[in-house]
Formats: sequence, C-alpha cells, structure tokens
Amino acid sequence: MAAAPVKQRSGPGGPRAQLPPCYYEGYLEKRGPKEKASRRLWTCLCGNALFFFNNAKDAHYVEKLDLSGFVSLKDDCSRDRNLEAARLILRMKDGETKLTAPNLESRELWKGFLYSVIDLNVPACLTLLPGQLQMLREVVDKERSRRRTRTPARAPPSPLSVPLVGEIPPCFRPVSRTEAEVLLERHPDCGNMLLRPGRDGCSLAVTTRQDLNGSVFRHYRVTQRDQGGYVIDVENPIPCATLHEVIDALVEKTAGALQPFLLEEPYEENITYVSSNDENGERILHTAPSSPLPRAPALPPKQADRWSTKPLSRSPAPDRRILTSPVPSSPTNPMRRLILSPSPLAQTLNEELKMKLEKRRASQE
Repeated sequence: MAAAPVKQRSGPGGPRAQLPPCYYEGYLEKRGPKEKASRRLWTCLCGNALFFFNNAKDAHYVEKLDLSGFVSLKDDCSRDRNLEAARLILRMKDGETKLTAPNLESRELWKGFLYSVIDLNVPACLTLLPGQLQMLREVVDKERSRRRTRTPARAPPSPLSVPLVGEIPPCFRPVSRTEAEVLLERHPDCGNMLLRPGRDGCSLAVTTRQDLNGSVFRHYRVTQRDQGGYVIDVENPIPCATLHEVIDALVEKTAGALQPFLLEEPYEENITYVSSNDENGERILHTAPSSPLPRAPALPPKQADRWSTKPLSRSPAPDRRILTSPVPSSPTNPMRRLILSPSPLAQTLNEELKMKLEKRRASQE
C-alpha cells in the first residue's frame, strides 16, 4: 500500500503554492451533507483542511473542508456498487461528509493522515506498515511546526471595548465586516441589517445587504457623542439618543426596506459526548439517555418493636363469662388454643361445682 505522491501542480507563484503544505492526496468520492449524489474529486490534505479539485491537474480547488470542526471519523460498512471501494463517514459540527476510497488499504492510509493532522499524534489503532508510520510521524512534526510559525489572524475588536450606552439591540453581532456580509447573505430570511463593532474598536457600524442583480452591501459608521447618545455618520448626520433609535431611524429612512437581523440559533435537544473505542481507536459521537436516572429504592417503614416498653393503656376488666377472642383463628397463631372457648373438661367441672353449691344451699334452708 504505497502513499500517493505529493507534488506541486503549479509553478512557485501558482494558486497551489498559496495553500498549506500538502501531506497526502488522491481521488475520493465525496458527498456532503446537502448533496444528493457523490462526486469523484482529487482530494488534497493540506495543513488542517481538505481541498477538492475536479482533477489532479487543476490549480484552483472547487471546495474546501476545514477540519477544525472535526467530531468523529468512522468506517461506513454499507455496500457499494464497486465491491472494492471502502467508505468513510467524516462527521463535522455542521454535518456529515461521506468519503469513498478506492480500496480498504487506501481508506486506512487516509484515516492515518487525517488522525495525524487532527490529533497531532500518530494513531496506534491502524494497521499500517513501518514506512507508512514513519511518514505519519513526519507529517505530525511538519504540522506542529506549521501551526507554531503561522501568524495568527487579527481578531475582530471585542464589543466590550466599545463604550456602549443603554440597552443593546438584538441585531447586534460581535463580528467583523466580512463576517457580517457572510451572515446576511447566508440568512436572508432573518433580516438584512445588523449592528457590529467598528474596525477601530472605538465606534460601531451598521452593515446592510440588499438584492440588485446580486448582493449589494453597505456599511455605515455609528459614533458615540461626548454629550451622550449616538450619531449615524452620513452626509447629513442623524442624531439618535440610543442604539435602538439608530436601528429605528434606518428602518424609517428606507421605508422598511431595511429590517434588523434576528438569527435564532438553535440549541441542542440531546446531550452528546465523544468516546474512543479501545479496540480500533475510532471516536464515536454518543447520545446520552434522555430518561431520568433511576432513584434509590425507598426504605420500608420501620415496624414497631414487639418488645416495646411503651406503657399499655389500661382497659376495663373483661367479662369472664365471655371467652370469645378478637384474634383471628389462624392455624399458625401459637396463642390460638389459649384464647378460644373453655375445653369440655372445664365445663363439666363447672357444672359439678354449681350442683354442689345448689345442694348445700337447699340443705341449709
């Protein structure tokens, strides 16, 4: 199982030269989350991203998949019309991408390069040759060095650095100018105007988008006045007491053509977590059970001590002539015979004593 050769397809100043270093490349069939059919594309693992080209000679890529949103990578055992093909499911935060390698050996090598770039560590769970493992170690070292020397992109100013006064409108987004344009273009149904921090960190800006043979973006500066309130910096400045009035003024001036951008971001409905398989090292996304945890069994009620020293209430003396018992006549009750009616022998003795007493009374009289 030989690795695909990694060669630059264009000159020193070509588009390929502008990409991160290429660690592995080859043909893969790709089907994204919103695609109905797979496409056979020349795929290059450059830095921490997959770049897709129509063929191996193209200088411009047609798609890019950033691996920073990686969740899991697992084999897809479903059958393909090509019996030698081997499938992979690459799960990202924004959906699943299905990749199909030419054979099982190619799939294992792709998994090795992907794990090495994502984890910055050579995976020990794959069946690879010593030479291939050495290639992965070199890739890990190169990617670590690239990330250390890479110049970090300048982060957009924090909204906290802007001295805001009053309540912040819901259309405020802590994004840069470019990110604001992307948001408005991706979600046209959520509004076409948002408030954001200014590039200088000391002011605010309003970004708008409208359709006129394509997207038309406009940006307006909003500054805070020393005496309080805000002003929209246009040819005829528009003073506003609050940021809410800034948004209302733009809506009114455009007769409602501009509407605040309100994006309701969804929340997860289930608790999920990622775990690794000890046998093959694959990471899988699990869903925690939604049923409530079982409660500990309740202790039985404490029975009264049969030898309790609690004083008994004094009851009136029972009538000796009534020898019935309220205790149920259970065969297992050891006191059953003691509390039932008198035996025949006792009745005979009582009758004899009664007759003797009657004779004695008669004789005395």
